[in-house]
Formats: sequence, C-alpha cells, structure tokens
Amino acid sequence: MSLLEISHLTTKFETQQGTVSAVRDVSYHLEEGEVLGIVGESGSGKSVGMLTLMGLLASNGRVEEGEILFDGENISPPHTKDRKEKRAYEKKMQQIRGNRIGMIFQDPMTFLNPILKIGIQMTEGIRKHQNCSKKEAEAKAIELMRQVGIPSPEKRLDQYPFEFSGGMRQRIIIATALACDPKLIIADEPTTALDVTVQAQILELLKKLTKEKGTSVIMITHDLGVVASMCDRIAIMYAGQIVEEGTVDEIFYEPHHPYTKGLLNSINNSAKDNDEPLVPIPGTPPDLLKLPKGCAFMSRCPYTMKICEVQASPVTTYSETHCCRCWLECMDETKITVSGEEAALEDSMGGSHFYPDFAAVLLKQKVAEQYGLKAENVLTGAGSSAMIDMIGLTFLDDGDEVLFSAPTYGHLPIWHT
Repeated sequence: MSLLEISHLTTKFETQQGTVSAVRDVSYHLEEGEVLGIVGESGSGKSVGMLTLMGLLASNGRVEEGEILFDGENISPPHTKDRKEKRAYEKKMQQIRGNRIGMIFQDPMTFLNPILKIGIQMTEGIRKHQNCSKKEAEAKAIELMRQVGIPSPEKRLDQYPFEFSGGMRQRIIIATALACDPKLIIADEPTTALDVTVQAQILELLKKLTKEKGTSVIMITHDLGVVASMCDRIAIMYAGQIVEEGTVDEIFYEPHHPYTKGLLNSINNSAKDNDEPLVPIPGTPPDLLKLPKGCAFMSRCPYTMKICEVQASPVTTYSETHCCRCWLECMDETKITVSGEEAALEDSMGGSHFYPDFAAVLLKQKVAEQYGLKAENVLTGAGSSAMIDMIGLTFLDDGDEVLFSAPTYGHLPIWHT
C-alpha cells in the first residue's frame, strides 16, 4: 500500500465573481521514502492541492469530491457543511499536522511568529505531539537546529525570527517540520527568495535529511532544475489538473504533453546549444472562473485539434509510472463521448474534417454512425493519392488483378504498372 493515495480530488472556491475550480480531478500516489515533484506555473493549483491535503483551506474553499488516504487512514475533508463532521475532521487533522505530516511553507516570515522566540515556536509542536517536558523539547530543538546547520543553537533558541537571515529562517522551518519525525514532508517552494548558494545548501540539506530518515517528500516548485536534482517522479500541473506524470527521466527525455515540452523548451539545459534561444510558452493560463469546455491548454497549444475544443482528453498510460492527458496521445475513438450541444455535428461536421485534426477522430465517428460501421473500420487520409496508396497496400498482393475505368484518377494506374 502507498503511503499517500489521492483519488479524483476536486477543490473549489466561492468568490464574488463566481466559482474558482482550483484543483480538478487530481489523482496520484506516493510511496514510502519517495520524493515527488509537483511542477507548474503560478496559479496551476500546486499549493491549493497541498493545503487541501493538510486541511488548511480558506473558509470559502470546499472539497467537492475525491478521497485522500494517508498511511492507510482516510483523511479526506468532509464534502458537506455538517459542523459535527467538520469538528471530527479537524480534531483528527490536529493529530496529523506537524506530527505525521510536516510542511515547509513558502515564506518563513509568514510562518514564524515575529513576536515569539524561536525556541517557543519550535518546542510547541514537540511538546504537543510527543508528550514531553519543556526541557526535553528544548534539547530536541537544539539537536534539530544542529542537524540543519545552525551554529550555536543553545543561544539561538532565545532569538526572534528577525535576527536570522533568510537562509537560516528556512533552516528553522525545516527543523520544525522534522521535529516529530513525520512520514511525509510537504515542501512548498522551499528555496523561494533565497540566493543561488543558499538554495543549493537548502536542497542538499533536504536531500540528506530525508535520505537518512527515510521520509517521503512532496516538492512543490516551478523550478525544473530543483526537481531534476531532488525528485524520483514528477507530476506536471496545469489549470488545476495533472497533465503528465512520470519519472524524472521520462519527463525530461520522453515528454508527451505539449505543456511539458513547452516548459522544457523554456529553460536552459546541457542538451541545448549555447546559442539556441529559449522559447517561451505563448499566451497566459486560462481564467479558472471561466475554464474552456475541452482542454485548458488549447489556446496556447500549437497542436490544437477540433476535439480539444469540445471534450477534455482522457489519460493515456505508457508505463506503470508514465501517463499523459492529451488528445494527441489518445487516438482511441471509443473515448469520445459527443453529447448535448455537440449533437449539432449531426447537421454539420463542425470542422471535424479540417486540419489539424490529423487523427480525424470525430469524422470517423460520424461516418461510422451514418453507415452503421465501427469507427475503427473507417479509414481516413490526407487526399485521394494517399487513400489510393493505402487501399492498395492494404488489400493487394503481388500478382493480384486490378480493374479500373478509363479515364480515371491519374494516380490509380500506378497499381496497374
């Protein structure tokens, strides 16, 4: 059994402008000792997904559907407004947060209380979850500070957050997250606003501590360099959905989704020529208040097909670890469910016979319906010459006789000669 299993998680927020679909049908798992990177642009739903997992959603947030299993226990937020159910859930999560699940927040100064000494803030969770004395908690806090590389930890306990540098404050956050030996650590942009040298130190520290303790980690970031050095697997998020998931090698060397390819093309890497310009992804992410009916990436995608506009793509699986959500990768006509207003395609092909829908998935379905065939038995091509070639290659063997009228299409006599 996986340490963490999230199935079909959907989180929404009610605002004055309407409903924001922040996380949409997200599913993934995490094994013990594994490091999973969740990557995407700002606003893609990375942090909201983790706040949902921790039960820290804002008051206007709600989990519409989905299930979260942690270490075999169901910790799914209630889908109703029942107060009794919510109180029971919060009581359960208070025993988990900071104890079995630790979190490294994006900005240390918003996590640390500026008017409380570091020692008080570090020992509070230790005393609550491990039922120990103040002296024992302080001894553990000193040892944790020493482990994360903070000099003179005995003196530092009596200092305030503003007396620490940004890198040192981040080390305090890491030490606090590790205080109760959690099975899972969630690191939300742990190197944001730190200089390059300190970033490297923090990442090396995280790598070392998690390896020593066998802790699982979810690393939330928009930095592909970070996940390349830290993670075992990567999940790419866009507009609240995971659009591709795989091992580090699969994502970096065998990307399938156009968004994943776009992210990789927009960063420097050793495989690129030094003079090769970086290629940004055009456009901006969609408004989560007004998501398109089909693929959320279609307005920025160079390969958009007609089916992308009317229906979201199912997931295509390549291996036990690698999957992608894109119509370019799913050419199975049985996955298309045209209904409701799309039924207007009965009167008109609605452009489904135009490029760039090279798979002609909609066209095949409509022709099959018209003539009572199976969609897989409908053959399409890019023109008469291509179709004649395909028919010949499919049905003719050497020595077969071919009968055709004259005059005829100029390409057909090729099969006679």
